[in-house]
Order: sequence, then structure tokens, then C-alpha cells
Amino acid sequence: MIPARYAHALFALIMSGLMSCVVTGIATVKAIGFSPSTFGDWMASWAFCWPIAFTVILTLGPIVKRMIDRLVRSET
Repeated sequence: MIPARYAHALFALIMSGLMSCVVTGIATVKAIGFSPSTFGDWMASWAFCWPIAFTVILTLGPIVKRMIDRLVRSET
């Protein structure tokens, strides 16, 4: 198992991978439609975008969490 101290990084890695995959897939199909090259173009876009998405989630995630903590009241 992975130590708990890496939970934020693991969350950022998985979430950025999933979201960038879905978004680049939709954007690729919208931009070029379905063709024999669509999958390759999608994967190229995803490979470019995933590290950017990972960095954004990793760095801005704590800021967003603090914002959410201020906007949501405790249920105690």
C-alpha cells in the first residue's frame, strides 16, 4: 500500500488523468470528428495535457479545498 502522506498526490494523479482523458477526448472529436486518426490525435492531446492537469490539481487543490471549507458549514 501507498503511505497516507501521498494521498493528495495520488488523488491529483488519478483525477487529472481521468478528467484530462475525458476532456481531450470530447475536444478531439468535436474538433476533427471521427476518423482513422482520431484515437492517435486524442492520445497525443492527452499525453500533452495530463502533466499540465496534474500540476494544476496538485498546486491549486489545497487552495480550492480551503475555499470549499469556507463555503460549507459543518453538520455537527
